[in-house]
Amino acid sequence: MLNVLIVEDDFRVAQIHESFLEQVPGFRLAGKARDAAESLQFLENGGIDVVLLDVYMPDRLGTDLLSEIREEHPGVDIIMITAADETAIIGKALDYGVYRYLVKPVDKEEFREALNEVKKKRTLLKGERVDPDALNRLFGTGTNSTEDLPSGIDSVTLKKVTELIERHPEGVSSEQAGSLLGASRTTARRYLEYLTGIGKVRSESVYGIVGRPERRYFPNGG
Repeated sequence: MLNVLIVEDDFRVAQIHESFLEQVPGFRLAGKARDAAESLQFLENGGIDVVLLDVYMPDRLGTDLLSEIREEHPGVDIIMITAADETAIIGKALDYGVYRYLVKPVDKEEFREALNEVKKKRTLLKGERVDPDALNRLFGTGTNSTEDLPSGIDSVTLKKVTELIERHPEGVSSEQAGSLLGASRTTARRYLEYLTGIGKVRSESVYGIVGRPERRYFPNGG
């Protein structure tokens, strides 16, 4: 059983994530922290395996904690769940080995998928050696891949998403991209956010007819 710390200053969002967590086998809630100070105290007490980390907190940015967590608690896996979509923040998360970067609002499928990937990685690393095929599945790469891609991103799908964006300079939503790719909205969104993080795609909140903002993705510079 893996112990999870939820770091989120909005108690309603924290409750939603807690309810999602309860539905993922193999994980249990170790605690909820409302700010950076509380989260560091939980980590200092020990026993935390996974941190669900927000960026915007009352006392510090979540990204400011990454170096401390990596130095003091290297065995902890970090999943960032945040509304932050600035390239600098996403880049810092990647630099410090954040396992997944989820953009709010996160749906149940996306949440479960991220945690299950952490569990899969930990299971594979229990032995002394890892089967090459399992290693490729873990990192989402094949033997012919030339890219150093994070978990959950494979080169074939990434190429398809990149080409899709290039064909649609008017921009697409994650739902539209998923439909065009024959994939789920969650999968499409994960690849689009990765491309945004590395600067190949830009995203904007566009207001539709009913006034509800929709996140759309455009070729960078388009």
